[in-house]
Amino acid sequence: MEEMKWSHFFTEQDKRHDELWGKQGLNGFGEKPVLLLIDMYYSTVGLNREEIFESMKTWPMSTGLEGWAAVDKTVLLLAAARKNGIPVIHIKGMNSGINHWTKSSKKRKLQVSMTEEMMERGRQIVEEVKPIAGEIVIEKAAASAFHGTPLLFQLISLNADTVICAGETTSGCVRASVVDGATFRFQMGVVEECVYDRTQMSHYINLYDMHQKYADVVGLDYAVEYFDTIGAAKKTTVEV
Repeated sequence: MEEMKWSHFFTEQDKRHDELWGKQGLNGFGEKPVLLLIDMYYSTVGLNREEIFESMKTWPMSTGLEGWAAVDKTVLLLAAARKNGIPVIHIKGMNSGINHWTKSSKKRKLQVSMTEEMMERGRQIVEEVKPIAGEIVIEKAAASAFHGTPLLFQLISLNADTVICAGETTSGCVRASVVDGATFRFQMGVVEECVYDRTQMSHYINLYDMHQKYADVVGLDYAVEYFDTIGAAKKTTVEV
């Protein structure tokens, strides 16, 4: 695997440890993937494409332009999934696009100051990746997409063996969902360009951590090629 940006945060000890014990290669994905889009709503990117600190003036939980960049990449990932008949499941916070399970009192105060109209807009999934007919939308009340939701049952009903994740935040809801998915023995994937966070260090170190322990972190091109391979296999099966 090519050098990832997470290596920029390594100490000298970390570099040595990674050379000795770091993950070599990928675990690999199965034949029945599902694409999971996590918390991709306006409150985490804002209504306008602005750099993070400007966006935070209105949307305190915004990830700014880095979030929008990930949304744009997810458009390509989502198109590949739909083209190849890969099931898509959208995850969002219950009753709110605002991270209402946060422990930060400052963030909670900022959220309370928003008008109901703003909060309603913030909880809507971003237009570029919004669900279409036939795609499942699941609401959650905790960080993990699995906790207290029917996601596991939906995956079982789809006979899924692999869950490919995109969305936010890398260190929060994405990581929590990846850890739970791995615990349930799914092959977990994270598309590096399609996940985003509010702090760059948290983003990259959590990508590294997930890649080492719970998932394969792959590039967008790799994920699209994987979906194309699954789609081609489906077509061949139907023709036979």
